[in-house]
Amino acid sequence: MRTTTTTRRTRARATVAALGATTLTLTLAACGGADEAVPGVTADTITIGTHQPLTGPAAAGYSSISAATKAYFDHVNADGGVHGRQIEYLVKDDGYNPANTQTVVRELVQQDDVFAIVNGLGTPTHSSVLDFLNQNEVPDLFVSSGSTAWNDPEEYPYTFGYNADYHVEGSALGQYAADEHAGKKVCVLGQNDDYGETFLEGAEIALGEDGITAYETYETSNQDVTAQIGALQAAGCEVVMLGTVNGFTALAVGTAAQMGFMPTWMAASAGGDYPTLVGYLGEDVAPQLLQSFVSVNYLPFNPDSDWVELFTTINEEHNGGAPFDGNTVFGMSVGYTFVEALTKAGEDPTRESIVEALESGDVTGNGLAPLGYSADNHAGYTTAGITIVDDGVQDFVGTTYVLEGDAVAPAEPAAPAVENEGIPAE
Repeated sequence: MRTTTTTRRTRARATVAALGATTLTLTLAACGGADEAVPGVTADTITIGTHQPLTGPAAAGYSSISAATKAYFDHVNADGGVHGRQIEYLVKDDGYNPANTQTVVRELVQQDDVFAIVNGLGTPTHSSVLDFLNQNEVPDLFVSSGSTAWNDPEEYPYTFGYNADYHVEGSALGQYAADEHAGKKVCVLGQNDDYGETFLEGAEIALGEDGITAYETYETSNQDVTAQIGALQAAGCEVVMLGTVNGFTALAVGTAAQMGFMPTWMAASAGGDYPTLVGYLGEDVAPQLLQSFVSVNYLPFNPDSDWVELFTTINEEHNGGAPFDGNTVFGMSVGYTFVEALTKAGEDPTRESIVEALESGDVTGNGLAPLGYSADNHAGYTTAGITIVDDGVQDFVGTTYVLEGDAVAPAEPAAPAVENEGIPAE
């Protein structure tokens, strides 16, 4: 486990402990007990924080996530909280800019004294604070990104992923293409960073390196993908897999339609939320352009899910009836998983005890399959289900895949039932 404590500091602390143990004990007692020695934890509250793109280039697709998470926490707080403590959730805007992320995360840790960072969003943004959080032994939970970088327990023992990573999603969509569109030319359009590259690697797990006819990338700073779509059309692509965010999914589909190019579209979950895409494309054309649109998901977002029914109620009561979409399900599911972990961390949680709770494997989440956390695995979901849009409704089709090592195989979905109004039992 990585530590930032030098030998000199260790010796100094040992000396202080030896000379002032009695004074320290009395001081803690006067302040209200051992709880107050744990950052962010008091007898009545537990304070956590996050960095989110409330403004900037990613705001349109993701700014609603943290509001949904807070709404779930308000639901739990109204029921008495966790072990009698109310959850306080501090949300700071980083504008999807890594420099801003470093500033706001340092504020959360050093000034706001948070217990943990929960669901910090974005690969480039969160990568900029990965070392800082682990060096300061701050639980870095449920990173909102499908990068594989979060699964490195030896180097980053306090960091845990959440999303099915881009290998999982790419391999699931690749296998579905192989199963349902055998013999067709499969191509990939990806973001020109770790997202696109990892998504491509996932597709190649299922299809092989020779199974991808063409690969094009885009820059998030350039809102024109005409050249990339033209290249895919010229290559004769019949199935196009998208390692894109929602805005660029809509841009790709809309640009292709204008060029008379109508392949079968398959998108990662980060760019495959139908209600969000309708917002970009417009209600008049989206149902036609997105008919039979394929995506992948690992959470129970389907319309007839008990979880969707619960989250809809919470959204109405605690989120002002904000538009309900995949971000709502994602944000509230993250909240549920944190409460599950905090519950299992004990009546007097510490940063170490919540890490231990996650590594025990007892925190399973509410996804299509349990989270696979262990001491050796800090990845999130490894199972993903295929969704298809039909007549304006996006739903699972019953096809689910799991990535085990370098092999993708069929799996059976097994989302847990909603119990106790969706609040994990203590």
